[in-house]
Amino acid sequence: MVIKLDLYKVFCMVGKRESFSKAAKDLYMTQPAVSQAIMQLERELDTRLFNRTPKGVSLTHEGSLLFEYVHSAINLIEVGEEKMLEFKNLTTGELKIGVGDTISRYFLLPYLEDFHNKYPNIKFKIVNGTTLDLCSQLKSGEVDIAVCNLPIDDPSLELRPCFNIQDTFVCGEKYKNILSKPLDFRELIKLPLIFLEPNSNSRKYVEDYILSKGIRISPEFELGSHELLLEFAKINLGVACVTKEFSLEYLNKGLLYEVKLTEEIPKRNIGVCSLKSVPLSRASTRFVENLENRQI
Repeated sequence: MVIKLDLYKVFCMVGKRESFSKAAKDLYMTQPAVSQAIMQLERELDTRLFNRTPKGVSLTHEGSLLFEYVHSAINLIEVGEEKMLEFKNLTTGELKIGVGDTISRYFLLPYLEDFHNKYPNIKFKIVNGTTLDLCSQLKSGEVDIAVCNLPIDDPSLELRPCFNIQDTFVCGEKYKNILSKPLDFRELIKLPLIFLEPNSNSRKYVEDYILSKGIRISPEFELGSHELLLEFAKINLGVACVTKEFSLEYLNKGLLYEVKLTEEIPKRNIGVCSLKSVPLSRASTRFVENLENRQI
């Protein structure tokens, strides 16, 4: 088919120019090579495509019919090639990103703004969900990449850590007295605890770490968003487990206070997840490079 496509390109040029010599000049070929290509195509189709005259050539009835289809097809191929070039140069396209609400608000927005300023014709589709949901959507092709809380134990995914975060505990005025000295985990669990829902990757990481010390947590409240954790702690409903980097506004304004622990929970990462079996698109690759290289 590739060879026949080359023959059709020659056929189309001869049909437009009505001359073997003019077509040869436009195609940077010799006239005998053009003539040979047309003869080969006529043999394969078992149809005469051109009338030969002393002044040049003209399409036969069959040739005219074929020319309409071939000319249209080649134009579509050229349009397709132009579109591929646009995708390559990031002058068009769509980037589908899976991300949770908290990471989107506190981490991803500046990167989205920066990328949009650089490549304004790339459309964004943002899909929200938990880390578990986003990994499923990644595997089903609903998103190109997912920006998630790590760690994730899934051998089918490529993980690129790009931002360190620290889990910590915060409280309002009512529990401020507990800040007089660092608490260990056994003292901490005696307080009313506020955690994210059990299916949250952030909750699971902290819970597993505390469990590794032989201590099981039993939260008073289990909430669906990081914002609610902060608000519940602010009105003194308990001590909330939060991401420190996403709580700085409350801490800096004195709306909440960080609970000092005798042992810090190990830092973890926010990272970009993609399928190992599927190469990243040009837009996805450039966006990931921005995440890895740009300091905010």
